[in-house]
Amino acid sequence: MNQEIMKEVLEHCKKLAMKAGQAIMEIYNDADDLQVEYKDGEMPLTVADRVSNRIIVENLRKKYPEYAILSEEEKDNKERLGNDYCFVIDPLDGTKEFIKRNGQFTVNIALCYKQKSILGVIYVPVTGELYYALKGEGSYLKEANGNIRKLIVSDITETEKLRFVMSSSHGCSEMDELIKKHNIVNFVKMGSSLKGCLIAKGEAEVYYRYNPTMEWDTAAMQCIAEEAGAIFKQMDDTEMLYNRENSLNKKGFYIINHIKNRIR
Repeated sequence: MNQEIMKEVLEHCKKLAMKAGQAIMEIYNDADDLQVEYKDGEMPLTVADRVSNRIIVENLRKKYPEYAILSEEEKDNKERLGNDYCFVIDPLDGTKEFIKRNGQFTVNIALCYKQKSILGVIYVPVTGELYYALKGEGSYLKEANGNIRKLIVSDITETEKLRFVMSSSHGCSEMDELIKKHNIVNFVKMGSSLKGCLIAKGEAEVYYRYNPTMEWDTAAMQCIAEEAGAIFKQMDDTEMLYNRENSLNKKGFYIINHIKNRIR
C-alpha cells in the first residue's frame, strides 16, 4: 500500500462524493421527483440512490479499474473477494431520512485493503460538510465555508456525563434496556453515518448498534472514527472486516471514545 497513491485516491473520492451529493440535492429539492420504490420488501430506494451510485461507480471503475467495488446499489460481483483492494460504497446512506426530508443523509465512500478500512469519505449534502480520513494520516472535517479542522474524540469517561448517539429510524430493545440500566438521559437520535462522525469530532462518546447493518453502512465511518481516536469493534469485541463473502454485519458494532466507556 503506497501512502502517496492513497492520498491521491482520497482526494479523488472527496471530489466524487461531493459531485454525487450535488446531484442528490437537485433531486432532494424537487419534492415531486423522489420516485420511491421498495426493495427486499421494506428497504426504500429512490432515484437519488441510483443517480449517486451511477456517478460514483462509473467514475471509480474508469479511474481505478484494478480495484474491486462493493456498492449497496450494484449487483455483487464475488470476484472482488480475490482483490486486496475494494471500494465499499453507500451512494445514499440514510434513504429513510432523505424521504423524511430531515437532512440526515450522507454519501459514503471507503477503500478497504486486505479487509481493513483504510480510507473513508462521508459527505453531507444538506450542510456541505465533508468528513474524511486516511489510515495513519488523521481524520478531518471540511466545513461548507472551506475551513478544515482535525478531528479528535472527547476525553469524557464519567458515566453521568456520557453523550449517547442512537439511530432515529432503527430502535432496538437492547439499547432501551441499556438506557434504563444506566439511567442514560443524555442522548441524541440521528440518521445515517453522521452518528459516527459525532463521536469523531468529540460531540458524543458512545454509539451502540445492536441491529445488523451492511458493510457499506460502516466502512467509511470506521476509518473516520478510528483516525480520530475512537474504538470501533463488533458487539462481541472482535474486529470488523470488509470485502467478505457475506456483506451483512450480523454482530452489530459499537464506537466509543475510550475503552472505559464500554458499558454493558
